[in-house]
Amino acid sequence: MVLAELGGRITHAIHQMRNVTIIDEKALNECLNEITRALLQSDVSFTLVKEMQTNIKKIVNLEDLAAGHNKRRIIEQAILSELCKMLDPGKSAFAPKKAKPSVVMFVGLQGAGKTTTCTKYAYYHQKKGYKPALVCADTFRAGAFDQLKQNATKAKIPFYGSYTESDPVKIAVEGVDRFKKEKCDLIIVDTSGRHKQEASLFEEMRQVAEATKPDLVIFVMDSSIGQAAFDQAQAFKQSVAVGAVIITKMDGHAKGGGALSAVAATKSPVIFIGTGEHMDQFEVFDVKPFVSRLLGMGDLSGLVDKLQGVVPKDQQAEYLEKISKGNFSMRMMYDQYQSLLNAGPLSELFSRVPGVSAQMIPSGSEAKIKKYMTMMDSMTNEELDSSTPKAFNESRIMRIARGSGRIVREVMELLEEYKKLAKAFSNMKGLKMAKNGDMSSNRNAQQLMSRVIPPQMLQQFGSLQNLMRQMGNI
Repeated sequence: MVLAELGGRITHAIHQMRNVTIIDEKALNECLNEITRALLQSDVSFTLVKEMQTNIKKIVNLEDLAAGHNKRRIIEQAILSELCKMLDPGKSAFAPKKAKPSVVMFVGLQGAGKTTTCTKYAYYHQKKGYKPALVCADTFRAGAFDQLKQNATKAKIPFYGSYTESDPVKIAVEGVDRFKKEKCDLIIVDTSGRHKQEASLFEEMRQVAEATKPDLVIFVMDSSIGQAAFDQAQAFKQSVAVGAVIITKMDGHAKGGGALSAVAATKSPVIFIGTGEHMDQFEVFDVKPFVSRLLGMGDLSGLVDKLQGVVPKDQQAEYLEKISKGNFSMRMMYDQYQSLLNAGPLSELFSRVPGVSAQMIPSGSEAKIKKYMTMMDSMTNEELDSSTPKAFNESRIMRIARGSGRIVREVMELLEEYKKLAKAFSNMKGLKMAKNGDMSSNRNAQQLMSRVIPPQMLQQFGSLQNLMRQMGNI
């Protein structure tokens, strides 16, 4: 994940400070110098880094702190607070209202993923009950309208564009007027990609903004842009009234510090982050949980929300009832793995668990889960519903191996994994479920976590009991 390396280095600096016997000026400076190096090497602008270091030193005045104060805790909170401030301009973005037409214009650099992000933004609001529409005012890039048309058709969102008209201002105005007449309450205008050296394209962008009078201008920024981010973002801000930022390609392995710089340059809040190519790989951005995850501090409330979204509501009560009886079949294991994959990349999911960073997730975990699921696809209904490993004799194991294209040893490995999971779930026998199967209750949230995340996977990262205790305080 983008910024994962930066988060790991900052976390390492904080851990080193925790191990120091006496927290003095030298220990504080060593910690801040390590964090400064990490930020600069991740392409965060020097001005921002220097300002952050100065602010932390103002907050943490070791000479004025009384003997009883927890200096480590104060320093950690100051670092968290300053990183949040870097990403939070202190103002909220325009929020569209249902049944009232709002025009949102997307701008950004070439290749940042604007057209895909337009559709993701429309799809997200469509699921919330809005009636969105897409207008392609990008006449500069060949294939732009085809791409938007394909994405919009897939998401079942109305769209407008032209293969013959070359004036983007005319297309934008016609599209906005048409969808206003059709009572669409969220009209999204996609513009041509450009950079600050292209004066003519910047003029075109200003003309489209003047003609459509957007309620919100969103700057779409590629997280891998690097140190050029600050200057480019500033150029956009000076040309049009950028009111919000969406950061794309957050599932990559780039340094990502340029994204922090761009937010500071536009002085506009980040509202979403793109975490993949698919339509639903689009997350609402919340500063504090994001920075907490970056530093390995977790985001338990976000984790519960994420898990609630992948377990169908009509299955929740039934599943919790099975858990309370202590029954665990191979089919339940299959469903658990399916839910785990539906929750998104494992690194992103587990980074929400306190004490776990994305870098701690073993490589190949998702491939291993898919391999297990392939073998389970070769099982009969009787085998899937059985809760006794003895049901798998030698001939059945060989048949499963042949049917899935795997070797016998891999099937045996799957059965061992099943035994471990069944033993972990047998300890949950007798758990009581809240009335009406309400998943928002703390107790059922804990059980919901067990539906998606195998207990032994959590135990690799620390005490499962401690995690559950923290969930009780959400």
